[in-house]
Amino acid sequence: MLRALNTSATGMASQEANINTVANNVANVNTVGFKKGRAEFEDLLYETIEEAGGRSSATSQYNTGLQIGSGSKVSGVRKIHSQGDPMITKNPFDLMINGDGHFGIIMPSNEIRYTRDGSFGPDQNGVLVNKQGFRLFPTITLPPQVTSVNIAQDGTVEAYLQGQVEPQNAGVISVFTFINPAGLYSTGGNLYKATGSSGAPIQMIGGQQNAGIIEQGMLESSNVSIMNEMTDMIKAQRSFEMNSKVMNIADQILQTVNNVR
Repeated sequence: MLRALNTSATGMASQEANINTVANNVANVNTVGFKKGRAEFEDLLYETIEEAGGRSSATSQYNTGLQIGSGSKVSGVRKIHSQGDPMITKNPFDLMINGDGHFGIIMPSNEIRYTRDGSFGPDQNGVLVNKQGFRLFPTITLPPQVTSVNIAQDGTVEAYLQGQVEPQNAGVISVFTFINPAGLYSTGGNLYKATGSSGAPIQMIGGQQNAGIIEQGMLESSNVSIMNEMTDMIKAQRSFEMNSKVMNIADQILQTVNNVR
């Protein structure tokens, strides 16, 4: 019965981590560019009492064998990089990548981070920055006396100046793709860091090969579905309750054994 207690405890711990993942998804349902997480499970070690294929007699062998499992654990939380729905804002500095890819962000340490949150705007020097004031990479600087800005699907930034008919090219916004975006490391603030698992960032132009195009005046919604999260929450709750019930039954059996005279 001690085995059942420990096994059910691992199941309860796994479902606690699952609930924490669901809670984080629901909390970020309105976070721009947020990618939901999915808890993934694996079984733990087994005690092999009889091995399949082992000898059961001189002329026969076990067909299935006998192994007793020791529970489960969360092996990882995978980020699901499916695209969220577009939100039309009509703000010329709100950008959405329609397809694969991320925007590059220059941190104060000059390290490059990556994001799907395209909420940008010019600072006091005309440099495009995100909500935290971190510069877009490559750096885009708008000239003074800008009356309007047009950002093409390939990321070309054209600034229209007062008194001029032809626009001035202010640079090109790059799109960064990864071989394995699920391997990116979440650092908070809608930012990701490249890892050995994600692979090195590939700097591309919007619409080039597998890079998504850039849409101006739009933002990407979170890809969290409240209905799916509610379903996952109920499943996790019921699984937690069943593991708790197994622990309670194992405890009752142990109590019965202890009361034997």
